[in-house]
Amino acid sequence: MKHFTLIIAAALVAASPAVTPAIAAPAADHAVGAQYDTTHVYVPQDQFDTFVSSFVATFGGTTSKQGEFQVTPTKSLTKSQLVLTPAGTVSVFGFKTPIPVPFGDERTGYLVTDLDAAVKSARSHGAVRRLETFPDPIGRDSVIQWPGGVNMQLYWHTAKPNYKPLETIPENRVYLTADAAETFIKGWTGFAHAKINADDKAANGAEIGEPGKTIRRVSITSGYGKMVVYVSDGQLPWPYGRDMTGYAVSDLNATLAKASAAGVETLVAPYSTGKRQAAIVRFPGGYIAEIHSGEVD
Repeated sequence: MKHFTLIIAAALVAASPAVTPAIAAPAADHAVGAQYDTTHVYVPQDQFDTFVSSFVATFGGTTSKQGEFQVTPTKSLTKSQLVLTPAGTVSVFGFKTPIPVPFGDERTGYLVTDLDAAVKSARSHGAVRRLETFPDPIGRDSVIQWPGGVNMQLYWHTAKPNYKPLETIPENRVYLTADAAETFIKGWTGFAHAKINADDKAANGAEIGEPGKTIRRVSITSGYGKMVVYVSDGQLPWPYGRDMTGYAVSDLNATLAKASAAGVETLVAPYSTGKRQAAIVRFPGGYIAEIHSGEVD
């Protein structure tokens, strides 16, 4: 897909077993950085440009050159473009042909330093491949699924990027029931070498549209960026659960004003949870996202 990659060299250090006992090397962390990771946004091709313009108007930033590509291993054609903003990057697709399975289900694309090793690690931590690794014109890709049906793409490309770090790191928002939550969290943190920053087992259900109920909220950070896992009964009112990414901004009201002027619809009006103010919006083309300022705790 229309992405880029870093080639990261690893140094090997040899130790003499005659002096010290052999110590197993820690598992590799294949992450590159949050500025190279993208939310995948699929929009109708006739709303492609409108979505891109509205996203830039809301968050600022720049775009890559738009093109038409075959990004799947089977025959297809899509418009494709990167939108790089200070609050996070999106890969936009507007297919001109039917979308082959399993594409369209993946929430994010994560750049990795070694695709084969990353896929092997993901599988060892409980993920399964939706399809086998395949080449594209400028790299290689794989689509995997974690317990609970969390789909994502891992990719490696030969063009070397040089993006400055994001001003704010977006959250990958994952909604699960208790049936899959522990397995997913264990698998993801193991694969991503992630840190659990907070695990609130008595969070307010109003955060996900279930006032009067108690939910579990798990905040996770890794080289792939931020993730928040919401564990609930799954009885989510619209549009909760359709928001795959939460974007952090310095001024929520000012951002929403810019969004509204660009044709973005507010689905959930601003509300407070802890020290955080948040809202949920829908961009032209149907992409639903959370926008927030401040932290939950």
